[in-house]
Amino acid sequence: MKRAATPFLLLVVLAVLAMVATTTAHPLPPGDALNSGDVAWMLTASGLVLLMTPGLSFFYGGMVNFKNVVSTTLQSVIALGVISLVWVFVGFGLAFGRDVGGWGLIGNPLSFFMFDNVSEGTVTLGTGAAALKLTVPLLVFSMFQLKFAIITPALITGSFAERVRFSAYLMFIVLFSLFIYCPLAHWTWHPQGIFFKWGVKDFAGGTVVHMSAGFAALAGALILGQRKSHIAKEVHEAYNVPYVLLGTSMLWFGWFGFNAGSAGAANGTATLAFATTNTASACAMLGWMFFDWMCGRKPSAMGACIGAVVGLVAITPAAGFVTVRDSIVIGLVASVICNLAAHYKNKSSIDDTLDVFPCHGVGGMVGMVCTGIFAKDVGLVYGKTETFLYHLLALVIVAAFAFGGSLLLYKVTDLIIPLRVTEDQEYMGLDLSQHGETALAVGALINGDGQKNGTPTQPIVAAHA
Repeated sequence: MKRAATPFLLLVVLAVLAMVATTTAHPLPPGDALNSGDVAWMLTASGLVLLMTPGLSFFYGGMVNFKNVVSTTLQSVIALGVISLVWVFVGFGLAFGRDVGGWGLIGNPLSFFMFDNVSEGTVTLGTGAAALKLTVPLLVFSMFQLKFAIITPALITGSFAERVRFSAYLMFIVLFSLFIYCPLAHWTWHPQGIFFKWGVKDFAGGTVVHMSAGFAALAGALILGQRKSHIAKEVHEAYNVPYVLLGTSMLWFGWFGFNAGSAGAANGTATLAFATTNTASACAMLGWMFFDWMCGRKPSAMGACIGAVVGLVAITPAAGFVTVRDSIVIGLVASVICNLAAHYKNKSSIDDTLDVFPCHGVGGMVGMVCTGIFAKDVGLVYGKTETFLYHLLALVIVAAFAFGGSLLLYKVTDLIIPLRVTEDQEYMGLDLSQHGETALAVGALINGDGQKNGTPTQPIVAAHA
């Protein structure tokens, strides 16, 4: 294993900057009076959203081949560390800092450089009638938004699972966060953002999180190419279905913070988002399973889990804007469309290992279109067309930006660090080749004849499921 000093040296540089770098203080105007109930809820919601990332690690880790369980789960969990520091350094400023030039495209990275000016008091973001007056400390708001920034690049990992080089992955998620995620967050959620000014309704991340991750996943699958096992048309067997069930449960639980927390306060909107989130996921879980059943496939645990997550994805942009009745329709429609998209993808040569694009990319698009249709008072069903048309325009822009931008970032990364592992490393598995670890103890790697083997057989995998 070659020594790699650069990552540690970069961390040292960041620590030195934290001690010596200075910025000019530009405090924001005060917000509304601090509300202790809102603070308690938003701290809780932040913890719930953080839980989603380890939940995702189980969800993805249970789906991959046994040789890649550790690497796949780590790719999610490591984002907790990497993106947290990127966010403190300049990410929060790019997403929610003072708008640069009045174009609504990006925030000033120096606004909150090293979390300067991120106060323990309430502030007002933006200006004019659209200004957002917080009732929680800006520090709480920033931590809540950080959890969204963490899970978004983690979602992408399912598309290139089992073949990506770990060091290249670390570099890519930093670039993705700075050049894709942060601009999209500014466009959509900052009061001076261009989508915000257009009236685009994205309650908790249909465009910012799921469409961006989905289209980046599609780009990643195309850039890294097919796995050798996929080319050979080997049957892909999930390592541990109970892991997938556990991960789904953690995601569903955490998603209440993801969506209901996006109300920014402990209020009626948060309650509505909580209810629509649960209902859409329940309907999508059953919709996916029953649609499979109708098509002659067995009603599987895997299908139920994927369906539940698709429902959570689709309701995310609409959660606080639609009724519980609407959420039933959104969950069912998303489950059928994403199911068809996944099966169509499986017939193609695209090797999106864990169907990130069919579930998150397509699910996010379904959610955004449905938000434009059902959003209270401004949706298509209320006789209004402006919001719906702006949603279609935003959908096209985000798709092109996330896909094209990610393609460029993958190519830049590959020029510096090869994205794909060697054929021998892929055959060995990323757990051993990238991390020197295995999901099972060495003593468990025994074949049917009782001899130690570097490759556990299917019966052993089943025994540990």
